[in-house]
Amino acid sequence: MTLLTAVGTEFLKARRSRVPWGVAVGFSGAPIVMGLFMIILKDPEGARALGLIGAKAALTAGTADWPTYWSMLGQAMTVGGAILFAFLTAWVFGREYADRTFRNLLAIPTSRRTVVFAKAIVVATIACGVGAWVLVLALGIGVAIGLPSWSTGGAVDALGAIALGVILTIVLQAGTAFFASAGHGYIAPLAWAVMTIVASQILAVLGWGALFPWSVPAILAGAGGVAVEPVGPAGIAVVAVTALVGLTATVVWWERADQTG
Repeated sequence: MTLLTAVGTEFLKARRSRVPWGVAVGFSGAPIVMGLFMIILKDPEGARALGLIGAKAALTAGTADWPTYWSMLGQAMTVGGAILFAFLTAWVFGREYADRTFRNLLAIPTSRRTVVFAKAIVVATIACGVGAWVLVLALGIGVAIGLPSWSTGGAVDALGAIALGVILTIVLQAGTAFFASAGHGYIAPLAWAVMTIVASQILAVLGWGALFPWSVPAILAGAGGVAVEPVGPAGIAVVAVTALVGLTATVVWWERADQTG
C-alpha cells in the first residue's frame, strides 16, 4: 500500500468519526468566548444589567480593542490547540489499541513507517483546517462586534503570528503521537499534553519560555505581550528539533516495538 492510499484510509476513518468534528466545535469556542469578553469590556455596566457578569466582578483583562483581542485569541488558540490537537493525535494514533484493531492494521502489506506518516499527515491536515477556520471565525466575530483600533498591518501581523503559533503547536504533537503509540491508548498522550502545558506556563513566567518548545507557540502568538522574552531563531529551532525527535521516536517505536500485546 502506498503512502497516498494509507492517507486516504486514515482520512476515511476520520470522516466516519465524531472526534475531528468535536475538535472543530470545541476549538470554535475560543473566538466566541473572546468575543463575549470583548462585548463585556466594551460595556461592563450593560453586561451587568444583562446578567453576563456578577455585580461585583472586577474586569482586569484590558480594553476592548483589536490588540487586546488578538493577544487573548493567540493564547486561547495555542493553549487550547495544545489540548484539542493532543486529543486528536491521541485518537488517531491510539484508537488502533483502544479498538483492538492494531493487529489487523499491521497485517496489511504496508510498512509501519508509512502508517505513521499517514497518520501524521491526517492529524496535521485536520488540525490546520480547523485552525484556519477558527482564524476566519475570529476575524468575523471581531468585525461584527465593531472593535476599535483596527489596523490592516496589525491584523496581518497578528493573524500571521497566531497562525505560526498554531502550526508549531501542531508540529509538537509528534511527541503526543509517540506516547499514544507507546502507551497503547489515550491516557498516556493526554497526560503528556497536560504536563507540557503546565510546564510551559511555569517556565514562561520564570523567563525560560522562549527556549522551551511548548511555550514558544503561545509567546509567538502574542500571549503575555511585551512582558515576555521574545522568541528568536533558537526558539524555533528548538521546536523543530523537538518535533523531529518525537516523529523519529514514533517511527522507531512502530518499527521495532513488540506489537503482540
